[in-house]
Amino acid sequence: MRYAFFAAASLLALAGCQNQAGGGAGAARDQIRAVGSSTVYPFAQAAVELFTQANPGMKAPIIESTGTGAGMKLFCDGVGAQYPDIANASRRIKKSEFEACQKNGVKEVMEVQIGVDGLAFAESIKGPGLQLTTRQVYEALAANPYGKGPNKAKSWADVDPSLPRIAISVFGPPSTSGTRDSLAELVLTKGCESDPAMQALKDSDEAKHKQLCTQIREDGAYVDAGENDNLIVQKLTTNPDAIGVFGFSYLDANRDKLKDVPLNGVEATYQTVAGGTYPGARPLYIYVKKAHLAAVPGLKAYVEAFAANWGPDGALARRGMVTAPEDVRKTNADAVTNLTALTGDGLK
Repeated sequence: MRYAFFAAASLLALAGCQNQAGGGAGAARDQIRAVGSSTVYPFAQAAVELFTQANPGMKAPIIESTGTGAGMKLFCDGVGAQYPDIANASRRIKKSEFEACQKNGVKEVMEVQIGVDGLAFAESIKGPGLQLTTRQVYEALAANPYGKGPNKAKSWADVDPSLPRIAISVFGPPSTSGTRDSLAELVLTKGCESDPAMQALKDSDEAKHKQLCTQIREDGAYVDAGENDNLIVQKLTTNPDAIGVFGFSYLDANRDKLKDVPLNGVEATYQTVAGGTYPGARPLYIYVKKAHLAAVPGLKAYVEAFAANWGPDGALARRGMVTAPEDVRKTNADAVTNLTALTGDGLK
């Protein structure tokens, strides 16, 4: 009875919001809508194909590549027909985002890790063959390295004499992207904290530590290339000395045009990303509103399409997604089956 009441309330909420949005029909939305990560986008589209094949006659879900941060904001803005059902994310939901969801009535959110990805660094197949460390990347891209003043490095040789004297030119994701968050957390912060003083600063002044370790220079060495990772691939083919930062699947799908820039001596390969030895390895998620499951036709079946196809031999792996370890897949499959809601414990 409780579930029936919840489902009826969800339908009424969605229908009411539909009317407010000008739909006028008084019926809940009949098409799934997802927003968020450009990295997750191709896998979400693959799940759309699987869903439509298994559910002939149903409308194909709409997937929008807005970037993780922008997608989370749209997702957490409320419950109802004008709000998305799913947020795709190339990093875990932040504590502040989860609190925004709660404040706006998005009380129950399912967190499902669909696989693994790598934050890849790549250059043109004609590039100089760069090999970098997280420290070198930080010193090249930080706005104020170690708090010692504005970054004046013009070439990679200015960062480290062992590197070639070519201009620092990096095409990467914007601030709204989960890939940008991963760049800050997995690479820039690790490079920054190679300095003991910066490691100590984390305990004494966390806000200053974050600013010094993650703020990227804005003098043209780093170019915000937008949410379209394919555009970065195109830019690298015409700029042999430049580096691109994007999801591993885009590197792997373009090996005929691009080559990997190893980090800390580790190449980005399926094996190193899956095993977690690659410094840029990161989980991929979808977040689902439980309040929409009973109201939006096919939403649960669409989520189940991920779980049924994220194994080593599944359709998502064939599309380029790195399979999560078996225990992770089981835990998340159970979350899908049991409709487990996120508690918010452990979020940062």
